[in-house]
Amino acid sequence: MTYFATMLVSLTVVRYRKSFVPFALLSMAVHRLPLMLARGCSFWKLLGSGRNGTFDLTPDWQQWGLMAVWDSREDFDEFYKSSFVAKWWKVFAKEQWTILCQPLQSHGKWDGKEPFGKPDNTNYKGPVAVLTRATIRVTRLKNFWSHVDEVADMMTSAKGYITSIGIGEAPIYRQATFSIWESLDDVKAFAYRSREHAEVIKKTRSEAWYSEELFARFKPVATFGSLHGGDPLKGLVKFEQS
Repeated sequence: MTYFATMLVSLTVVRYRKSFVPFALLSMAVHRLPLMLARGCSFWKLLGSGRNGTFDLTPDWQQWGLMAVWDSREDFDEFYKSSFVAKWWKVFAKEQWTILCQPLQSHGKWDGKEPFGKPDNTNYKGPVAVLTRATIRVTRLKNFWSHVDEVADMMTSAKGYITSIGIGEAPIYRQATFSIWESLDDVKAFAYRSREHAEVIKKTRSEAWYSEELFARFKPVATFGSLHGGDPLKGLVKFEQS
């Protein structure tokens, strides 16, 4: 379907000045209406952020995010240049970094929706962004969090790992990780060929940790802006121009 070929997914990570953290919290409410009215935006999520690049019980009060799905690059550009949200960021944020992607594969749901459609492109060669998100059952929170550090350590030391950002809609039970890898083979090696990680995946199934989950892979097409003083992917990945 041509729709999925042109669909664009954006993740913008915004760091606020410490004195403006109250405005960061306020934005989680204030930005909802402009996003509902944004042209060409079929799905969006305002997100908090963890401190360590993965699921984290300790939020980073200065770092927040927006993930959105756009019908076209033109729709994203219009939002990013002239929307109320973009103007808010320019006033209150000290840094913002954006990565633009196109969906390669997506399985599962987010709030009952399939925001990235059902693409199934397995022929792509190049750097890959991966979104893993889940709503964790209250009765399984202890099981989930007892394995977080173990999996995070395995991920950051895995072959082909570049960087990751911990994001979430709600503390503790609605969590996500957005990670970037050198290749799809590296993602598969970490996910399925690592015995320890495979065991954790098996437990998520056998013990039914999640009431809803989504796993998606993307082709990164552009990055711009800065995070902690620079583009976290500069010099690490050569992106194709969209």
